[in-house]
Amino acid sequence: MAYTSERAYELIAAADQRGRLAHAFLISGAAGSGKELLAARLIQLVNKTATAGGGFDLFGEAVEEEVPALDELESGWVRVLRPRKKSRRIGVDEIRDLEHTLHLAAPGGACKVGVITEADRMNDQAANAFLKTLEEPPRRTLLLLLSANPQRLLPTILSRCVRISLLGGRALLADGGGELVAALNQAATRGFGTPVAALHLKAAFVAFLAESSDAAKAAAAAAEKEEIAAYREATDGVWLKERKEFHAAAAQAEYLDARGRLFDVLMAWMADLLRLKTKAAGLDFPESAAKLRPIAEAESEARLLQRMEALDALRRTLDTNAFEPLALEVGFLKAFG
Repeated sequence: MAYTSERAYELIAAADQRGRLAHAFLISGAAGSGKELLAARLIQLVNKTATAGGGFDLFGEAVEEEVPALDELESGWVRVLRPRKKSRRIGVDEIRDLEHTLHLAAPGGACKVGVITEADRMNDQAANAFLKTLEEPPRRTLLLLLSANPQRLLPTILSRCVRISLLGGRALLADGGGELVAALNQAATRGFGTPVAALHLKAAFVAFLAESSDAAKAAAAAAEKEEIAAYREATDGVWLKERKEFHAAAAQAEYLDARGRLFDVLMAWMADLLRLKTKAAGLDFPESAAKLRPIAEAESEARLLQRMEALDALRRTLDTNAFEPLALEVGFLKAFG
């Protein structure tokens, strides 16, 4: 399930109160969803840092809690890594430096915190080095990975973190989201809750995935063609072969990013059905309400929750090495059939 940044904080704080705080969290969500704000609040939580704000002003109005920016909280025992190289990658040396800090003893029993923003930008060496820290974390350590593209992380890293997906951020209707919503609405009005209807919805979703894949491959092919034209006479074939592999990997990463964005739309569309059923406010797609309301009225609240859980399970499956076409077919049949 995806949460607001505030709700995610409440759940993690409750786990901390019970003494059940995990040692590693992967906080994912679109740009603007509050990943860094949540990380900053968790740093304050584990080290019981007093925050300014809160309470009420002279007129009895609530005063919002002031949370420092993430980088302002960096200290000897709180490290924040960001992609800083020209390649916008996080290298193994930076990870090893972080590990050195985490293995030192913090004064007064303070919790050591390592935050990796844009964690999907770790190169292969860095990711493998960090995996060892995840497997054998030092005492009194909290690891926070922030990413808008968690599908780019190693499956072994994903499996060792508690995953928190945040709602909000990027406009859902951007980058083909509006067209996908229209296609989902049209497919759903033909029927809902049957295998045939589920396959209609899957077909609409897969069509947009195919467009994203084609666009990513075309962009990679164009970039590769430019490099071949520019450097064919100035370099050897080995370098060009490496660049070919680089562009293929880049196309795959772009496709996975697009798939994640489209899945955000799909999850929000399903969530709107549940909101309509429970008469909750805050629809992501209010213009679709007239078409979705009959479906929401025909479904029970429990069944809609089951469908949301099935979609969430499908998303987790897609983040593994599962065969995508089969995973989508099974997942859509469970979520919409």
